[in-house]
Amino acid sequence: MVASPRQRVVTFVQRRLANPLMRAVPIQTLLETTGRKSGQPRRTPIGGRLEGKQFWLVSEFGDRSQYVRNIMADPRVRVRVRGRWLDGTATLLPDDDAQARLAALPRMNSAAVRAMGDNLLTIRVDLDG
Repeated sequence: MVASPRQRVVTFVQRRLANPLMRAVPIQTLLETTGRKSGQPRRTPIGGRLEGKQFWLVSEFGDRSQYVRNIMADPRVRVRVRGRWLDGTATLLPDDDAQARLAALPRMNSAAVRAMGDNLLTIRVDLDG
C-alpha cells in the first residue's frame, strides 16, 4: 500500500496544519481509533453523518489511510459528535457506492473528500446503546 503523490501532500497538510487545529475545535467531529502499533488513542478529524445508531463517513484514501489501518486491526472506535463521545464498532464497506454515499453526507466535507481522494471507502460505525 504505497501512498500516491497526492496522498503524501494531503497527509502532510492534514497532519501538520489542519488536524491539530481541527482537534481543538469543540464541535469538530472526531474519530478515535487505537493505534495498531502504539496501542495509543489516535484522534482524526472527520466529516460524516449520524443516522440513528449509525455514523457514516467516507475515507478519501481508503485502506491507505492510517485510521483505516487502525480500524482493520481493531474495529472498536469512538466518535465525537456535537461534543459528545459515542462508542461503536467500525465496519469497512468496500462494496458500498462511496460516491453516492458522499452525496448523502455534509456537502463541504464531501466536496473535499471528492477533490482530494483517490481511493474512496465507505465506513459505517454501529454505535453502542
